[in-house]
Amino acid sequence: MRNYTKHYINGEWVESTGTETIDVINPATEEVMGTISAGTIEDLDRAVQAAREAFPFFSQTTNVERIALLENIAQEYENRKEDLVNVITEELGSPISNSESVQYEMGYQHFKQAAKELKDFEFVEDRGGHVVQKDAIGVAGLITPWNFPTNQAATKLASAFAAGSTVVLKPASKTPFAAIIMAEIFEKAGLPKGVFNLVNGSGSTIGDAISSHRDIDFVSFTGSGGVGEKIMKNAAEDIKKVSLELGGKSPLVILPDANIREAAKTAVSGVVFNTGQVCTAATRTIIPKSIHDEFIEAVKEVLPEFTIGDPKDKNTKVGPQVSKEQWETVQSYIQKGKDEGAKLIAGGTGKPKGFEKGFYSQLTVFSDVKNDMTIAQEEIFGPVMSIITYEDLDEAIEIANDSIYGLAGYVYGEEPELLRKVATSLRAGRITINNAKGDFGAPFGGFKQSGIGREWGDYGIEEFLEPKSILGMPS
Repeated sequence: MRNYTKHYINGEWVESTGTETIDVINPATEEVMGTISAGTIEDLDRAVQAAREAFPFFSQTTNVERIALLENIAQEYENRKEDLVNVITEELGSPISNSESVQYEMGYQHFKQAAKELKDFEFVEDRGGHVVQKDAIGVAGLITPWNFPTNQAATKLASAFAAGSTVVLKPASKTPFAAIIMAEIFEKAGLPKGVFNLVNGSGSTIGDAISSHRDIDFVSFTGSGGVGEKIMKNAAEDIKKVSLELGGKSPLVILPDANIREAAKTAVSGVVFNTGQVCTAATRTIIPKSIHDEFIEAVKEVLPEFTIGDPKDKNTKVGPQVSKEQWETVQSYIQKGKDEGAKLIAGGTGKPKGFEKGFYSQLTVFSDVKNDMTIAQEEIFGPVMSIITYEDLDEAIEIANDSIYGLAGYVYGEEPELLRKVATSLRAGRITINNAKGDFGAPFGGFKQSGIGREWGDYGIEEFLEPKSILGMPS
């Protein structure tokens, strides 16, 4: 049992002013794996005050000092690799191979990338007639989701530290322990007191208070659209800047010349990775009508390669949903797909055969999906694929863009000119061609209702800065 009922405030682990706690459930066993404090408004006030008091000093540190700090953090993060991998596997249900190669690695790379960006980042720019100085924005409130416990926190934290902003972090109460380890990492790395503060608790209490707190200058949130809307409303009360990374319903456009089996494998992997609990998941597979039957057979062939099982088993490819609530949500969407006339070709409602314990969903594939169906328009956050057909490429692009979301998009095929046409036409913040390798320096964020602002690399640092024009600066 992991019992962490203290918050990290002003460089110390302190008791909560309240007595309520939150149980954290292991989704693979449905058993309580630990307890955290259900933080109070008073706890948050103390954390914000610590960040406010640390800001004048930290905002004036040099690039060289912050680079050294970020490099120290990356080193200490690496030293805690085993702890981070194991806790993410336990609290999220992420297969241990993914916890190591993706979950852990992404967090590590954000700190490395921020240090790299700072080496060439200009905080003062002489434009001839004036000078532009980029100042740290102030105290940042960070609210992170449960599906990537280190990645989402690390990209925000690394950017904030690089910019010279102090922070208060509220991690998701379903997956809080990776953030607690990160607090220990920052302390060991020599982060000054008050620069980083951690308050655990519910979104309705701590998250809501962060977005409406008068002494927080900027809120960076990753999560659902509904909560993002509430954060914007709260922030509007005192004209607080917000950055929102919200949901997605990303399209994968498969070209007529694609290798069908490889395309099918790409499509399935894009839907079932992290048990479908990915905001960029390619959940709408848009294929030429001419290859419909052959593609479906290929999907059926590759599905067994994605083994569902115990997250601690290195052979497991797909773990459970994070919670009973999320499992029930996925089940309801699968039923809606059937009710609205989509053809079920794999999976379905209920748990996979042989799984009585754990919030496991079947890997589910629908064909004959129309883009106006619920399963094609709403984010499911589970391993559910919708296959939609098109007659020509213009129709494929129209279908792909027919969504309230615009976080990511994918295209798979051979002809460079067609790949380029689709990639440049998709209305989304990040487009991937033929499984191209990720780039931690490339901006990440969405169009439309997928959010506001950007993270990763220098774009992420910019979110924590305010540009100031100085006219008549003496030489």
